[in-house]
Amino acid sequence: MDSRFIHSTSFLRCNDKSENEINNGDEERISKNSVGSPLCMSGGDGDNSYSTNSLLQRRVLSKAKPVLIKNTKELMINLNFPRYIKVTDLGCSSGQNTFLAMSEIINTINVLCQERNQDPPEIDCCLNDLPNNDFNTTFKFIQFFNEKNTTSKELYFVSGVPGSFYSRLFPRRSLHLVHSSYGLHWLSKVPEGLEENKMSIYIHNSSPLSTYKAYLNQFQRDFTTFLKLRAEEMVSNGCMVLTFIGRSTIDNPLHRDCCHFWTLLSKALCDLVVEGLVSASKVNSFYIPFYDPNEKEVKEMVEKEGSFEIKDLETHGYDLGHCNQDETKRSKSGKNEANYIRAVSEPLLVAHFGDAIINILFNKFAHHVSQHASCKNKTTVSIVVSLTRKKTFLMS
Repeated sequence: MDSRFIHSTSFLRCNDKSENEINNGDEERISKNSVGSPLCMSGGDGDNSYSTNSLLQRRVLSKAKPVLIKNTKELMINLNFPRYIKVTDLGCSSGQNTFLAMSEIINTINVLCQERNQDPPEIDCCLNDLPNNDFNTTFKFIQFFNEKNTTSKELYFVSGVPGSFYSRLFPRRSLHLVHSSYGLHWLSKVPEGLEENKMSIYIHNSSPLSTYKAYLNQFQRDFTTFLKLRAEEMVSNGCMVLTFIGRSTIDNPLHRDCCHFWTLLSKALCDLVVEGLVSASKVNSFYIPFYDPNEKEVKEMVEKEGSFEIKDLETHGYDLGHCNQDETKRSKSGKNEANYIRAVSEPLLVAHFGDAIINILFNKFAHHVSQHASCKNKTTVSIVVSLTRKKTFLMS
């Protein structure tokens, strides 16, 4: 094959602004609130890994695909078909899913350049996640990425950029396209002021209103920080396509349906307390650094920060575990969802509770899921938003 068709170089580029910027304060505050190194997906490619249990994320990427293609085309046209494009996937995690968005971007650019009789650009593909992310497993799939792009005429280069996306990652005005899928609902730290939210690791229907406000305030701070930093790093007219886990309710901020995954995980932990395997105080000191915004909250924060213009804003519903509602398959439904939640939360749980309870915990979780297998509310919502960097006017 002509060497012009595939030029993919993978390497890990270090960033000295990473989690250290998040973990400020005294030791007690760090221990209690910051998520730091445990916040990652389960690595490797085993039965409990994120790579093996990320079907939902693949479905989410598929739903967001039209928005990504549309914005990639508009970017190329608005920038008058530049000879160089820098693209990043923030919160890339590990496994084959990591390369799906990048492949879509490359193929879209290739087709558009052919249609418009333009020379294809060189593309810098930057994969970002926290330093403890399993980049090794990710880069094992480079061959998979190359095979999906065998007809590409662009020169593309793959690199890893370890660091928190709540810190600066790239030089000023260097990014053209930012993609992030199922990353921004993870917060930089656990909010403060959750002590009254007893025996629950997240917001639920009986939580005090202060719990919702604490989570919302942390999300607002984090998302504002994210937007400000990306505004510094992006070129004028650059674009972002972001996908969150969200919620559809607006009127009741505490509402989480009876089979919400963090509600069921809380129930499973309470089971372990009753059985004497975990102390109540241990459960009461554990909270998930997560927030599921609704469309209104996302829109308000983008408009308030002011650096970006909203182009697309969509919501999509999913059955979290891709469960079959047939009662005879409840056990399988429960196991499927347990595998998914374990893949995204096990490192956090092990850091707080140790690894001895994990198998028991997720057996309990699978049982609770199976009790809700026919629940019509058993969905999660994703919010897809595309943003364009507003034009900046530099002083001469």
